[in-house]
Amino acid sequence: MVFLRRILVVFLGSLALVSVGAQAQDAYPQKQIKIVVPYPPGGFNDTLGRFVAKKLTDAWGKPVIVENRPGAGTTIGSAQVATAPPDGYTILVNQFPFATNPFLYKNIPYDTNKAFAPVIFAGRSPMVLVVHAESKFKSVGDLIAAAKASPKTVNYGSSGPGSSNHLTMAFFELSTNTQFNQIAYKGSTPLLTDLAGGQVVAAFDALPHVMPFVKNGRVRPIAVAGSRRSPLMPDVPTVAEAGVKGFEASSWHGFVVPAGTPAAIVAKLNKQINEILAQEDGKRFFAEQGVTPEGGTPGQYAAFMSAQMDLWGRVIAEGKITAE
Repeated sequence: MVFLRRILVVFLGSLALVSVGAQAQDAYPQKQIKIVVPYPPGGFNDTLGRFVAKKLTDAWGKPVIVENRPGAGTTIGSAQVATAPPDGYTILVNQFPFATNPFLYKNIPYDTNKAFAPVIFAGRSPMVLVVHAESKFKSVGDLIAAAKASPKTVNYGSSGPGSSNHLTMAFFELSTNTQFNQIAYKGSTPLLTDLAGGQVVAAFDALPHVMPFVKNGRVRPIAVAGSRRSPLMPDVPTVAEAGVKGFEASSWHGFVVPAGTPAAIVAKLNKQINEILAQEDGKRFFAEQGVTPEGGTPGQYAAFMSAQMDLWGRVIAEGKITAE
């Protein structure tokens, strides 16, 4: 009888939790939601935040605003969300640096593994290996051969130490047993401008960044670092196809909230954003930006981010890379 009473108590407790969760989901949202973008206005992370904000506003009838909080490698905006109340009213657009900052910076004001709860994997775009339009390098093999013949003399551009294009090249060096010479810039635009002018030999950068330079014929793609060829560049092989087995690197984007946000609210956000990604204008928005929409469950996004942290943590450690 005591055992049966215990089971009944547990069962009723579970029902109560389900009921509370359902009530929280039904009641949310009751006020303005803020999406924090840890970048300046412009660029895909900002436009993604604004696109989703408008869609959520339309769907729920409550205002969803975007607040840009750039600086310190995205840690300023991320810290704001990490310390916000876990109630679903503060959301972070997170991206590639989310998985690399714990290994690049010594004093991040939050624990990436504990401070956030995943909501959804929004999308990704492959990194693309590009050279000057008139470059003598026609393939990945040509670039590797030159670097092996004369280590540390073939230069490449990056957006600075610890940036996605720097780390992708560091991964490429480890994967091919080569050494290149980094020329650091303050962003993709000056980097690609100099590449187009022949001041640097090569660079990895995200597909949306390189596409304008490819379209005007100023740079030439020689490989895509995705798991498959890009429909925007169907004739360009993947880095793996070009002989570097297992090589894959992408710029990616998603949404997280403060840890402790009720699961029912996370589920409601996840469901609504999945619907946004599946809508025709959502697909068109991503396609125009050169980004592939992903979607899926919070658990799937958590697994992806964990794998990214494992990969880039290893690259940073083996390459002895710092951003400070």
